[in-house]
Amino acid sequence: MRTAAVLPVKRFAAAKQRLGASVPDALRVALARAMVSDVLAALAQTPALELTILVTGQADLARAAHEHGAAVIEDGADRGQSAAVALGVARALAEGFERVLCVPGDCPALDPGELQRLLRDDAAAQVTIMPDRHGSGTNALLLAPADAIEPSFGPDSCERHRDLALAGDLSCRVERVPSLLLDIDTGADLQELRERLSGLRARAARTRAVLEGDLAALDGDLAARSDTPTAAR
Repeated sequence: MRTAAVLPVKRFAAAKQRLGASVPDALRVALARAMVSDVLAALAQTPALELTILVTGQADLARAAHEHGAAVIEDGADRGQSAAVALGVARALAEGFERVLCVPGDCPALDPGELQRLLRDDAAAQVTIMPDRHGSGTNALLLAPADAIEPSFGPDSCERHRDLALAGDLSCRVERVPSLLLDIDTGADLQELRERLSGLRARAARTRAVLEGDLAALDGDLAARSDTPTAAR
């Protein structure tokens, strides 16, 4: 089954505002950028994903996306995660994809092996919901067909997505994927991420560099990307 990933990303100036009390603005922006880069890398390393579609209003992400073989849709309206995902789903449908995996840009420890096993599961439901660690939010959504339901992210979205599937008489399951349980919204999430990454030296290299304070090493990489305009494809 042809599968595309849809990755919605806010403009970095507006990203991770809830970290503001515990993380300086410059570090918050660097962290948001690094996490997206690590997620792009993980998606590119998942053989079952034929294409990643990045939907963003952040112009300087285009080069990083293209380096990982991703397509870019410019989200000039920046109307939120659900609207951005809808743009990506429409692109996937237009290109003949039968299934989409909607993933966030703030799960930098994303494990390609876990994704591959999920996508190769012959018993997969039409709607598969991957909750956050609290069990209330949705950190990823696998839809087959790609327009099985209209994504509705935000508070309590796990139950909302389940209700949408039931209303459409669609098969549905909740799958707790370990590397998708933790998204980064608060200082407590960030501390949890630090602890998890300490035992995962092979993943999330850019995010780890930021968290370890190695911003000098990261700056050269980010500066090289900053002069490339976004091309909507």
